[in-house]
Amino acid sequence: MKLRLVYLALIPIVIASAFATRAGWPWMPGFVVEYGDDTLWAWMLFMVLRAVAPRRPPLHATLAALAIAYLCEISQLYHAPWIDAIRGYRLGVILLGDCFVWSDMVCYTVGILAGVAIEIGLRHIVRPSRPAA
Repeated sequence: MKLRLVYLALIPIVIASAFATRAGWPWMPGFVVEYGDDTLWAWMLFMVLRAVAPRRPPLHATLAALAIAYLCEISQLYHAPWIDAIRGYRLGVILLGDCFVWSDMVCYTVGILAGVAIEIGLRHIVRPSRPAA
C-alpha cells in the first residue's frame, strides 16, 4: 500500500475532525476546541502536499506547509475589500482565516510536526512505492 493512498484516506477524516472541534461539543476539552482546528488544518496541509508529491523528501513538504501556513496567517494582517469579501464566505474563512493570532503559528507548527511524526510511524507500516527499474 502506498503512503499517498493513506494520506488520501486520512484527509477527509482530518477535515471532519477539524469541523468537529469548531462545533465545540461540551465533552471536548477547552484547549481542543480552542486550538484543534488550526492544528488539524496544518496537518491536513502537510498531508495534501505529501499526497501530491510523495516522492519528494518529507522535508520539502514540511517546509512548504510551514511557509504556506505562516504566509496565510500573516496575510490576515492585510485587509482590502477584495480579500475581505473572500473572507466573508465560510470557505474563505476556513482557507484564509480572518484575523491574525500568534497562537495559530504554534498550532500550525505542532500540526505539521505531528504530520512528520505520523509519517515516520507510517513508514514502518506502509512500504513506499518504488520506481520501476
